[in-house]
Amino acid sequence: MTGKKNEKSSDHMQDRQTIINKIKSLKKERNAVILAHCYARNEVQDIADFVGDSLGLSQEAVDQDADVIVFCGVSFMAESAAVLSPEKTVLMPDADANCPMAAMVDVLSLREMKKEHPDAMVVCYVNTRADVKAESDICCTSANAVEVVNSLDADEIIFVPDKNLAAYVAEHTDKKIIPWNGYCPVHNQILEEDLVQSMDEHPDAEVLAHPECRSKVLEDSDHVFSTTGMLKYAKDSSCNDFIISTEQGIMHQLEVENPGKRFYPVSKFAFCSDMKMINLEAVLRSLEKMEHVVTVPEDIRLGAKRSLDRMLEVRRSR
Repeated sequence: MTGKKNEKSSDHMQDRQTIINKIKSLKKERNAVILAHCYARNEVQDIADFVGDSLGLSQEAVDQDADVIVFCGVSFMAESAAVLSPEKTVLMPDADANCPMAAMVDVLSLREMKKEHPDAMVVCYVNTRADVKAESDICCTSANAVEVVNSLDADEIIFVPDKNLAAYVAEHTDKKIIPWNGYCPVHNQILEEDLVQSMDEHPDAEVLAHPECRSKVLEDSDHVFSTTGMLKYAKDSSCNDFIISTEQGIMHQLEVENPGKRFYPVSKFAFCSDMKMINLEAVLRSLEKMEHVVTVPEDIRLGAKRSLDRMLEVRRSR
């Protein structure tokens, strides 16, 4: 029985290597680059040319001398790449990989809120669809949300779509924050009791939390970081043990970059099924068939790019 199991395992590894070899060959043939979010499947992160957060990857798409961008994440991320790199073909290996939080805000509802608060400016989290970005004044990331809000010449800010990130920003600004009632289901279900249990099990560990988590989780954490911030801090820190309060896909990159350090997910339920939809077979199929091409209508693209450019200008002016 053991021999048969080993045979099956060996066959699986050969099949996987065959797929990887085909991906590498097609990538060269298409002059393509593969971008993977750090919440993607481990094996997808391993074959990617770049692993990072959504905006960082979209900026990487701009910088790369490639004709084709294969974006292994969820749909709003591929849209952002298409907004910033209209001359390149952006492929989404699985067209059904969507972000539940991004789906919680739509343009018509946002316009209604703007009418209710005519003096407010709209800050939209980068985790939104392109048409919502186009309807907003400026974009932000989880890393620069406070900086972006404080840079604006307005006393009231409509913040979409994440109420948890909005609450975090409200703690760090004198401006009135008007939150949209949206959230990331993965981060929102990380509860205080999850963190307390993890801290009891790992008393020497530092706690790193994403600002999409609930306020009480952030209050009880040692540091609040974006995914990129977590990766940087873990690498630079002298601490060897970390409790990670975000989607558990980031654990792979943390472990790859920090051999010898130990990382513990705050909850086994911190798992995004949408981010795991794209597998190696989907990446291969995407390159073989050149599917699914992500396009953004030009009027929306220009509006969304304006919001993204304004955010980048804040960074450059500091």
